This record gives sequence, C-alpha cells and structure tokens, in this order.
Amino acid sequence: MTFPALRRYGRPALYAGALLLAAAPAWAAGSEVIGANLLWLALILISARLFAPLAQRLGFPAVLGELLLGVVLGNLVLLGFNSFESIARDPAVAFIAELGVIVLLLQIGLETRLADLIKVGPRAFAVGTVGIVVPFLLGAYLVGPWLLPGLSAHAYLFLGATLAATSVGITGRVFRDLGKLDTPAARIVLGAAVIDDVLGLVILAVVSSLVQAGSVSVGQVGGIIAQAVIFLAGSIWIGRLIAPHSSRWLAQWDAGPSMLFAQVLATGLFLAWLAHAIGLAPIIGAFAAGLLFEPVFLRDFDHPEIVREIEPLLPAGEPGLAQRLRPILLKHGRHQHEHMIEPIGYFFVPVFFVLTGMQVDLKTLADPAVLGVGAGVTVAAIVGKLAAGLAAGASNKWLVGWGMVPRGEVGLIFAMVGKQLGVMNETMFSVIVMMVILTTLITPPVLTLLLKRQ
Repeated sequence: MTFPALRRYGRPALYAGALLLAAAPAWAAGSEVIGANLLWLALILISARLFAPLAQRLGFPAVLGELLLGVVLGNLVLLGFNSFESIARDPAVAFIAELGVIVLLLQIGLETRLADLIKVGPRAFAVGTVGIVVPFLLGAYLVGPWLLPGLSAHAYLFLGATLAATSVGITGRVFRDLGKLDTPAARIVLGAAVIDDVLGLVILAVVSSLVQAGSVSVGQVGGIIAQAVIFLAGSIWIGRLIAPHSSRWLAQWDAGPSMLFAQVLATGLFLAWLAHAIGLAPIIGAFAAGLLFEPVFLRDFDHPEIVREIEPLLPAGEPGLAQRLRPILLKHGRHQHEHMIEPIGYFFVPVFFVLTGMQVDLKTLADPAVLGVGAGVTVAAIVGKLAAGLAAGASNKWLVGWGMVPRGEVGLIFAMVGKQLGVMNETMFSVIVMMVILTTLITPPVLTLLLKRQ
C-alpha cells in the first residue's frame, strides 16, 4: 500500500484513537453507570466504523479492524490509561455483545439455504467430528503432557476440550463480508460448526462430571446428545411448518415490513433463549431461526413503497403497471427480511467483536516461558482443525480447515469452566488465552487470502 493511501485510510483510525483518548477523562469522571455505557457504545460504534476502512484497504475484512480496536482498548492500561479497564467486565455491555453475535448468526441463517446445507450434511458431519476428536486428543494426550508436565489428568482433559472448541461467529463474519456464504466450503464450515457445538458440549459435560463426581454415565452423554438433536431438528421442522401460517396471520394485522422485522427478530431471540435453556450455545438457536424463513414468501406483506418508487420510472400512459409488476418484484424481493435485519447488525455486531478483542491481555505475552508454550499449543490447535479440512471432500480443504480454526469466546468459556473447577492453574489459563488470541486474530486474514485466491 502506498504512503498516500496509508495516510488516507490510516487517518480515520487516528481520529478514532484521538476521540477515545479525549473522551477518557470525561468517562473516568462520570460515576453514573447508564451515562458511561451510553458514551462507551457511541465511541465503540464510530471507532469500529473508522477502523474498518483501514483493515479493508490493507486487504483484511472489517472484523479484523474491530478485533484489533478491542485489543488496543483492552490494553491501554499498559500505557497508563485505565479508563477502559472496567468496560470489558460490564454486564450491560456484555449483554449487548451477546446480542451482537446472536444477530450475526441470525443474519447468516437467513442467508443460508437449508437445502444447500443438507447437501453438504455428510461432509459437514465428518469435518465437525474430525475437528473435535483430533484437537482433543492432541491437547489431552500429546501437547499437554509434553509442554506442561506435572499437571493432573483432569487439567489435560480440559486443555483438550478447549482446543476442540470452534467459534463460528468470526468465520461466519468473514464469509459474509466477502459475499462467500453461498460457497460449498462456507456451508460445510457452518454445518460442521453446529456439529462442533454439540460434540463440544458433550466433551465439556463429560470432563466436568469427571472432575466433580469422578465418573460419568452413558445415560448422561446420551441425554445431552438427544437434547441437542431434538432441539435442532424439532425447531427447524416445526418452525418451517408454522412460519408461513404465522406470517399470513400477522400480515392480517399489519402488512408492512415492521411486522415482518418483528417476527424474524423475535423468532431469533426466542430460539436463542430456548437453546440456552437446554444448555446449547444461544448462537445455534439464532442460526436455526434464520433457516426457518427460507420458504416464507412475502406475498402476504404489502409493500406500497416499492410501487411508489418504481412508478416514476415506468412509461406514462400505462396506469396500474407498477401494481401489475408487484408479484415479480416480490418474487425477487423475497430476501427482504435479510436486509431488514442488517441495520440492527450495524449496531450490535461490532460491539461483540470489539469486546472479544478487549479480552486479550497482552501481559500474558511478557513471560518467555508462557510465550513458548502458548506458541506450541497454538500450533497444535491450528493443526487439529486443519486436519478436519481433509474430510471436506471436493471442497477447498484449506479453506474449510482454516474456517474451523478460531476459538474466540467459546474457547475462553471452556477455559473459565476449568479454572472455576480448580483444575487449571494460571499458567495453563494464560497459555489458553494466548491460543485463543492467536487463532482469533490469524484466521480472518488467512481466510481472506484463501477466498481471494479462489
């Protein structure tokens, strides 16, 4: 990139940094929680938008700019600025960030066709299974005992479980930003991510039970799997039966786009809650909700604004032509529900990625011993997921493998459970945090490069 281009696209990032630092004293002086959170959200939104063009100009997706912005904000304390230290732990901001990833997976589900997902089902199952088994075995029985000797067997099992996790939010965002959600590789990754979530939940439950009770029954494992399968299959099957009828009924009350927006978003939030209630990740429920609206045509919703917009463009002397064209417009506008969710994603989604970046503690990289062990564990984490790409069949194996690499917030959740149970010491936790950092930051540029080559 040329120096003038760097000046042009780097200037917004500098403006964002100056804005954040200028607002820090006002933030530090404020004691009212609601006011502080309002200021925080305003700063994060505009700063994320200013950092995004710089990342895109460098050839990276916008999500990398948002992640790096979070890394910078989360580590300003190293330079003496502690105004942002408490934000990463603020429950209100954390809730908005969780809504962000739920909205993102709802958008991805709306843009994914269930029939296409079913076509790659066997491959996705194979990729998801390999992507769980290989990293778990590497962490629990090879890398853990070798690089972190002297720990308990339970600690190594938790390390393996953490390496088995996958964060679909980051990969899905990259595919979506580059318009590649409709590729076979993206469908395999999305399907495999669902399998990963179910199998990862089983592994986490089994390991936690071994630590707490010393044993685990086959019935417990079978119950977890049955719950997950019943939820996914039942929600999609029943939802696809109900959605057309509910759309028709709701259109009788209000045939405008606001009702369709409310139906789609409420369904996403409800299934996210239901998934959380049975122990699954809420994002799986949101993704399943997005798949429900594929067969819902918009013929029951009136769109007078479409007619008004095209009438001036049509030949004079043909009254009613716009109205007669309306069925054709609706046929080609069947994805309107996807576009209606887009603006709310502009608000919530960046908060999730910036907050994910703020979880990165660069102080963990100061210890050379931790740095070396963390690098070794990261290599094992990447290799384990790249092995999953070998099961992708005719699709781009590298693309599928790298799509499974990021651990993101899922890996941190697994590590926190192990720490709370007392089987994971500070050194192992720091190593896992480093692995999560590297896999989260490395994946977006690598995926972008592979997709552009393809």
